[in-house]
Amino acid sequence: MENNLVLRALEPQDIDIIYTWENDVEIWRNSNTYAPFSRYVLEQYILSAQQMDIQSSKQLRLMVDIIIDKEPHTVGCIDIFDCDFLNKRAGVGILVDKSYRGKGIATEAIKKLCQYAKAYLMLHQLYANIEESNVSSIKAFEKNGFEMIGVKKDWICCGREFRNECMFQKIL
Repeated sequence: MENNLVLRALEPQDIDIIYTWENDVEIWRNSNTYAPFSRYVLEQYILSAQQMDIQSSKQLRLMVDIIIDKEPHTVGCIDIFDCDFLNKRAGVGILVDKSYRGKGIATEAIKKLCQYAKAYLMLHQLYANIEESNVSSIKAFEKNGFEMIGVKKDWICCGREFRNECMFQKIL
């Protein structure tokens, strides 16, 4: 998978897949989303993301492509957010399309993002907050050397119940 996976900048042609993912209610609790996004708002986000640099926006979305028969297929996205360049740290979030889960894509994308964050952004550490029941995401981060450093009890309200959120950290 390593040579077949590429992280790339967000492009205008990504609007359809971003629109689908951002409006999938099944993943809203993982992204702290509470309402659907309009196509117009997402188009404006993509256009502004191309003009903003990570230093000023404090965030960066990269698309995850896999190469199949020499053709790129967009299968997910990975975000760096809450960038603190003074303290050299940032948060990480990842989404892999439902049809591509369980193939090691998240693990490989996180690995490449860690390499990028260290080599080009000069970050010292990355962190991720993951709902305790999201075992596949936890495994992908742990395979990349992220360690659980704490648990936020009853942190995420999901219907009539509360769920714990685990905090993970990696020193690069």
